[in-house]
Amino acid sequence: MYMGRVGASPESEIVRELAGARVLLTGLSAATGVDVARAFADIKARLVVHTTDLSPEITALVALLSQSAGEIKLYTDPISSADASVRFAQAAAQAYGGLDAVINLACVSAADMAGVTSERQVEALVSAKLTPLAHLTRVTANRMRVVLNEGLILNVVTMPHPRNGRDTAIASYARAALAAMTKSEAHAWAPHGIRVNAVGPRIMSGTERPEGACLTNEPDVAALAIYLASRRGRALSGHVFDSDNVGFSGL
Repeated sequence: MYMGRVGASPESEIVRELAGARVLLTGLSAATGVDVARAFADIKARLVVHTTDLSPEITALVALLSQSAGEIKLYTDPISSADASVRFAQAAAQAYGGLDAVINLACVSAADMAGVTSERQVEALVSAKLTPLAHLTRVTANRMRVVLNEGLILNVVTMPHPRNGRDTAIASYARAALAAMTKSEAHAWAPHGIRVNAVGPRIMSGTERPEGACLTNEPDVAALAIYLASRRGRALSGHVFDSDNVGFSGL
């Protein structure tokens, strides 16, 4: 869908424009974010990658990314707390003298949802997934503001297609919370030229027919991120794009 807008040719306008762009990617794992990382590396972006997944797959991926990215720096310390987010954002912004795009990844897995049986547990699960994204959004946006740098922040929250009422309730709550956060942060940072968008689970009842575009795989997410980071995406802020059953690929 969005790949058609980006263009497959390496000579496309967006690819040329984003060569050398300073891109922060958080939440990378062997199951989440591989195609996003590859997409920015392939256009010669300078990457700051955060992961707590120290598996052999990630080691191999980082080696692969280093062959195509303009530059790459890897961070592996936990950043879930507000203080840790601030320290990390400062280090990430200083790595290349600023940031042009930030992509924060979070996945609500089937295992995460398995033990959820109450409204309070739904709220706790969604809070655990979104709070780190909120911290990262605010501190990276503030770093952009301090150095007078306009840019994009994209928060991506994915989950399997809902299989039952519990899954639907979690998806609905996560989507609503993500939309509220995105709208608030987009409004707060708009005067500084900083755009905040998100990708969240599509919500449908059993009788509804799908309408409009929907991201269904990680290459779609990667293409959207590149589009939004480019000049063509600068009119878009405060939006939550639909995703459904995005299965993040491994190596």
